[in-house]
Amino acid sequence: MLKHLFLATVLVAAPASAEMREYRVLSGGNDVGHLNVDAEPGQVVIDYDFKNNGRGPTIAETVSLDENGLPTAWTVEGSTTFGNLVDEMFAWNEGDPNWRDATGEGTAGASEAQFYIPQSGSPWMLALLARALLADEDQSLDVLPGGTATLTAHATVSFDGPDGPVEATTYEIAGLDLNPSYVMLDGDNIMFAVANPRFAIIRAGYETADAQLRDYTQSLSTERFVRIQAESARNFDGPVRVRNAYVFNPETMTREGPFDVVWHGERIASVQPSGSPVTEGETVIDGAGGTLVPGMYEMHGHISQNVALLNIAAGVTSVRDMGNENDVLAGLIARIADGTIAGPRITRSGFIEGLSQFSSQTGELVETEEEALDQVRWYAARGFHQIKLYNSMTPEWAPRLAEEAHRLGMRVTGHVPAFSNANAMIAAGFDELTHINQVMLGWVLEPHEDTRTLLRLTALDRLPALDLASAPVQQTIDLMVENSIVLDPTVAIHEALLLSRDGEISPGFVDVFDHMPIGQQRSLRQAWSDVSAEGADERYRGAFDQIMRTLSMMRERGIFLVPGTDMGGSFSYHRELELFERAGYSTPEVLRLATLGMAEYLGQDEDLGSIEGGKYADFFLVPGDPTTDLGAIKSIAMVVANGTVYFPSDIYPHFGIRPFAGAPAVE
Repeated sequence: MLKHLFLATVLVAAPASAEMREYRVLSGGNDVGHLNVDAEPGQVVIDYDFKNNGRGPTIAETVSLDENGLPTAWTVEGSTTFGNLVDEMFAWNEGDPNWRDATGEGTAGASEAQFYIPQSGSPWMLALLARALLADEDQSLDVLPGGTATLTAHATVSFDGPDGPVEATTYEIAGLDLNPSYVMLDGDNIMFAVANPRFAIIRAGYETADAQLRDYTQSLSTERFVRIQAESARNFDGPVRVRNAYVFNPETMTREGPFDVVWHGERIASVQPSGSPVTEGETVIDGAGGTLVPGMYEMHGHISQNVALLNIAAGVTSVRDMGNENDVLAGLIARIADGTIAGPRITRSGFIEGLSQFSSQTGELVETEEEALDQVRWYAARGFHQIKLYNSMTPEWAPRLAEEAHRLGMRVTGHVPAFSNANAMIAAGFDELTHINQVMLGWVLEPHEDTRTLLRLTALDRLPALDLASAPVQQTIDLMVENSIVLDPTVAIHEALLLSRDGEISPGFVDVFDHMPIGQQRSLRQAWSDVSAEGADERYRGAFDQIMRTLSMMRERGIFLVPGTDMGGSFSYHRELELFERAGYSTPEVLRLATLGMAEYLGQDEDLGSIEGGKYADFFLVPGDPTTDLGAIKSIAMVVANGTVYFPSDIYPHFGIRPFAGAPAVE
């Protein structure tokens, strides 16, 4: 039921005269685009465009406002990050709110919520919503198409710029998606900035506030996760025993038991026959005949604080980070290590990118080969596991960089740089190739075509015409076999890119869709790619079929594939494993690969990868038998990470997610 709005005109009124406001989009401190707001009485026109890593949204919005500053009509047109076309609208029709977004059409009664949240709009919406929330009695509003938005005020800080100092207050808006958003309003409640730890949109002329704002939102996010940790983490005095549980043994790839598994602190003490005597001072958790699985490895993460806990809840207790802002990652690792927040163990990859107009702003940008070599040495001196070379890297530098990385004890992986191919990178000394499209593009592109752009994704529509038995395909696969090249295929993200369609649940998330908050549900029913051209739908579907055939062929040839998502892990990781199963691995083989297989690959199997005495207590409990039904890993009752016990049923409500399984009984 709609709450009565105590609307204060001073807070939400539209401007009395036309006013142009310019904002700059910053990623990693670098200017990558703009948000321009042309505000007139009763109407706002928005131009939003940025490009990072050769991709980004291009959005045009027109918003009509009533006398209180609330939206009465809203149109959004343009394209999303990966090119899907946007044609969204909201309007009042005969007294009722109506809308159309990528999921379809909707309507609500006039007595229901009135503030519409655009699916593909710019972040300027947050400022408009914040003003409406400020004017509400309890700063909480039911919103369309569903959910409740709430507002929390934080610090007010002064920022210097060409128009003089600006006093801006940070507001946290929760209830729209899995994690809150942060918007900064000036003294007139006009947007000053929108920021998160990696990204900011800031009023033009005040860009020097970028690092301060990102650091502040990081601290607010940390405070939130510290609160969740205090409520959900269970550290018991004395030993802890899970009794009456089967154990997945990745060595034999069988479900064995039942057993009692006992741990004390961060290490497993012993695995005992079920029903063994309980010693004084133990806490006992009833496994109820379920299955304990070693903690899993997400091998292609760009880990952030917002997804760290969700990975734990999904049984992902280790992540190989494939490129990050080094200072942000260092802080996250420290907070996880000291127990401030929950998160997986992190293995670091040093990201090195060449400088171009298409550069990714993640990691370190280099202009010369010597700078790149210095960066390799910097990563080696700080214990990084490997280096990762990226799209704008000059291909001719790869041999020296790989040689130096190997000299210093690091492995080498990465994208195939633009204007090169997988064969050349294998010859240059890569140990691993990242993303299946990076390999397959070498079979369908012309030498002059630029993969620093979205072409590296859209050109996949050429794959259906590819003969997988042809000489170029077989030559690359032969080279991979001969040189023991590992592939990190990230199948789930290719499925989302090629098979998601407007109005349909993305195929990788059908099983979890009903558990998600409405913001996530809308995203999961929106296409990533533009399939509007004649035949595009069929070509993209055929492309994914070719990807799966290629992975099956690679598996049969003995090429080592590692499971990772590039989508944040968690539920996406569960889907990644299902796609490995579709590529021809048996269910037990998939589980072994995700656990002990990855521990062995990273050289961590002495401490991780299986449930044995002396190893770290990293494992999770599912009620079913995942060796016969891989989907059982989606219903996790308990996760133990470094000896700390978590019940996902405690964690998921903090993200608006309906739990998948109840917590086990604790004595």
